[in-house]
Amino acid sequence: MSIISFLRALWTAGRGIVVGMPDVTPESNPMELFDAWYRAAETSGLFMPEAMALTSASADGRPSSRMVLLKTADERGFVFYTNYESRKSRELEANPHAALLFHWPILERQVRIEGRVERVSREESDAYFQSRSRGSRIGAWASRQSRPLTSREELEGAVREQEAAFKDKEVPLPPHWGGYLVRPERMEFWQGRPFRLHDRLVFERVAAEPSRSGDQQEPVSSREKNAVKWAVERLYP
Repeated sequence: MSIISFLRALWTAGRGIVVGMPDVTPESNPMELFDAWYRAAETSGLFMPEAMALTSASADGRPSSRMVLLKTADERGFVFYTNYESRKSRELEANPHAALLFHWPILERQVRIEGRVERVSREESDAYFQSRSRGSRIGAWASRQSRPLTSREELEGAVREQEAAFKDKEVPLPPHWGGYLVRPERMEFWQGRPFRLHDRLVFERVAAEPSRSGDQQEPVSSREKNAVKWAVERLYP
């Protein structure tokens, strides 16, 4: 982090710590607040502000966590990409609920998200996959994510095999790879404050009005934004 980025981060953190979070109403949109916080994390120069902890659970409720990268955040929710044969995917398919955690320490901010999980469309996955570097696309074909690996040499050999298979060709989206969308049902914003008297605001999704026939031409994101209602409350730190 450069000196300028460090100073920006301190300035953002100072504003949050001193001013805190104002009260909000049920008309407030937590995705808009998330967008503002995420942009503040980006502009402050933090390293990989898109990194988030993803917690899934097996069918019998055993949790596991790992870090993944946010690729899209919009009115639908939060999108990340992975191998559909990985442990996280097997758990999400068996138990389609997940929790996400963003932690931006220097800003003294956290965002906790809980919601249902579903796969994004094949078209959306392909559009993102084609934006990745060729090496990353080759790696998606070579890696049998979360499966036993006898040695590093075995992995490197698998990469060479895929490089040969796709020599002078475009690397297509593998059938076992794609995105997941976490549709938030609960979002908590945590702002550090002096003397550990932190601000905590929680949004709970409470209703979704049925779409009207006249709304069918409205973009999906706009329909969802207008339909979703949230209950909001403060929590003790």
